[in-house]
Amino acid sequence: MSGPAGARTNPRLRRAGRVLLVDARGRVLLVRGTDPGRPGSRYWFTTGGGAREHETLAEAAARELLEECGLAVDPADLAPVLDDVTEFPYEGVWYRQEQTLFLLRVDAWEVPVARLDPAQLDGIVEHRWWTVEEIEATSEEVYPPHLAAVLRGILER
Repeated sequence: MSGPAGARTNPRLRRAGRVLLVDARGRVLLVRGTDPGRPGSRYWFTTGGGAREHETLAEAAARELLEECGLAVDPADLAPVLDDVTEFPYEGVWYRQEQTLFLLRVDAWEVPVARLDPAQLDGIVEHRWWTVEEIEATSEEVYPPHLAAVLRGILER
């Protein structure tokens, strides 16, 4: 991803909680989004987002999972599996995001898109379950870029 010239030298710091929602078939739910600051952009990412003031990363991840996928969970049910740092542009602002990826296993989940708040879906185009092999084979952008390796490690435990 590319951003405004020079923006990478002074990125806005952000803390985030993200969820690896894995079903009984070993697939992960990804969200396809777009960046309003980059017309035509499309990429896949794990559900989750920035933590609010006084919110733990698990609380942020649980809140975002509800907002983006309609699944309510107790933050205590989210198992941290990876601390990571990533940088990316969004709406013309460059971010440096310190994030924790949490694992949540479910038998299955159908995202109730029609019941979700449209304001929470700003920039979200669709939801889809992916296998590790599909992630490895796709030419589409997937974030984090090392997601297939992370998932493979989790699924082999």
